[in-house]
Amino acid sequence: MMHLFLVENRAELERRCREKVAMRSMRLPSEHQLQHGVPIFLDQLIRTLKAEDAGKMALSLAISGPADGSAHGTSELADSATTHGGQLLALGYSISQVVHGYGDLCQAVSDLAVVMDEQFAVEEFRTLNRCLDNGIAEAVSEFTQRRDVLIANEQALALSQRIGYFAHELRNQLGTASLAVSALKQGGMGLAGATGAVLDRSLVSLRTLIDRSLAEVRVEAGLTLQRSVFSLNNFITEVSYSASLEADLLRCTLVVEEVAPLLQLHADQDLLLSAVGNLLQNAFKFGALNGTVVLRAYASGGRLKIEVEDNGAGLPPEAADDMFLPFTQAGANKTGLGLGLSIARRSVEANGGNLSVESVVGHGCVFIIDLPRHVDSAATFAA
Repeated sequence: MMHLFLVENRAELERRCREKVAMRSMRLPSEHQLQHGVPIFLDQLIRTLKAEDAGKMALSLAISGPADGSAHGTSELADSATTHGGQLLALGYSISQVVHGYGDLCQAVSDLAVVMDEQFAVEEFRTLNRCLDNGIAEAVSEFTQRRDVLIANEQALALSQRIGYFAHELRNQLGTASLAVSALKQGGMGLAGATGAVLDRSLVSLRTLIDRSLAEVRVEAGLTLQRSVFSLNNFITEVSYSASLEADLLRCTLVVEEVAPLLQLHADQDLLLSAVGNLLQNAFKFGALNGTVVLRAYASGGRLKIEVEDNGAGLPPEAADDMFLPFTQAGANKTGLGLGLSIARRSVEANGGNLSVESVVGHGCVFIIDLPRHVDSAATFAA
């Protein structure tokens, strides 16, 4: 009888199942999977077969459920298979591996029966298939439901972060525009000067940000880069206009080092303005009280570096590793959303560069944007 065969050869059947999983997935099944998968199913299958052999059909159905699946979730096997499906998802298995896991046992039983020349009754095979069908159905159902919940949660988190990015950038540009208006009122300056240019640039950036956000809704891939060739010196000069307004408001000193006039970038200027602006705001916010922030840009081989340095308290290595994560605030000042550095990194990486930080506790931080240097091919040929 099949239940005696299963009891006597249980260890060998479990070994064969482990081998099949290892051959298919290139990894051994975890102890967690072993304890909550094949062993429990074997116990329930053996008890089901024993009950049917004794004519106790009600007990058999209570253990493993009917063949038509009408008693969904009301049998012992359904409960354990549901738990098993959820555990396999947590362990990182695919839905295909869930199904194959049950099939492995069926194949192991058939193969070993052939080797040992064991004969089973047709009704016993029907019971085996019924248990396998119910186990697979319950495990796959739970696996799918939990996976759908995880996907929905991840999508909700991604949407929340994108809304956060949008709100953060809106606030930054609106803040710059407000500072420019305040400076114009207090100083009696005209709109044609540098402060008026900052105001104009902020309003243009607000419009661009809104346009891009609408485009991101339409295009799942995200923002489309608007690349152009521009002077690094002019770029730093433009950044310094708006940054100096914020530095004055926060009683900080902004030092802008001279930039070589011929250096050029081929990038999305708006995204880089956002990145450097966020780094400067971060430096003003977390630097020393009435401290100094240095903005510099220079060539290094075939790369261009833009650095923002503050003389604040600095950060330990473990904090520096996490500070680019969204909604993370490493310093004592907890105003804002903790999105600035994350936005800056995304903006830099979108332009083919990278953003890093060097920090020593007690000596401040240096944020470094590393970008490809644009070389004018016509000028190079002429030279």
